[in-house]
Amino acid sequence: MSTERKVAIVTGASQGIGAGLVDRFLAKGYRVVANSRSIKPSTKPDLLTVAGDIADPEVAKRVVSTAIQHFGRVDTLVNNAGIFVSKPFIEYTAEDFTNVMSINVAGFFHVSQQAAARMLSQRSGHIVNVTTSLVDQPIAGIPAALASLTKGGLDAVTRGLAIEYADKGIRVNAVSPGIIKTPMHKPETHEFLAKLHPMNRMGEIKEIVDAVLYLDGAGFVTGEVLRVDGGQHAGRW
Repeated sequence: MSTERKVAIVTGASQGIGAGLVDRFLAKGYRVVANSRSIKPSTKPDLLTVAGDIADPEVAKRVVSTAIQHFGRVDTLVNNAGIFVSKPFIEYTAEDFTNVMSINVAGFFHVSQQAAARMLSQRSGHIVNVTTSLVDQPIAGIPAALASLTKGGLDAVTRGLAIEYADKGIRVNAVSPGIIKTPMHKPETHEFLAKLHPMNRMGEIKEIVDAVLYLDGAGFVTGEVLRVDGGQHAGRW
């Protein structure tokens, strides 16, 4: 087993941004471990899949141990898994709260702990969190308190971990997307969603993938929240 090639872990990898990240990492010569609840087995030698809920500590442990056992290292972790539930604040249920906290926060926490432990032993590594521009710029008519609560936490912990690990060879960054044209958005909603950005269009999967790959190669960048949102974060429009 050669451990010279870089290894990336991507959560939420079965479709949309996650699938785009897997394809790009493979194209760049990385070996990849991909996770989602519904992900299918891989026939590619440089791609291993681990099905399961990343909020489960045992699944998180299995994802990282798969990378180490088969590929010998962990260079990049992209915490892409997440869910979004839009409701007026007082209409959120206890189940909504549990589900969103589970995926968006516990899903980050457990796999990042496992990955960071390996990165510390290597004295190198990079963690990228996918947040949302709603953290910076709430939008009237799009109630999203649970997104702000959970993704706002990722925004803050990105900077906290960046400082904690800055002298230990580990970088921690985030990408903050606007609304991206993924399968979760039905085509009939695209015109409305485009208008929620100053640039008057939705983002493309490739644009988020480009941002993650930029950060992955930017060795002097840590604690950065790279906003890829068509200008949403800049203010009212």
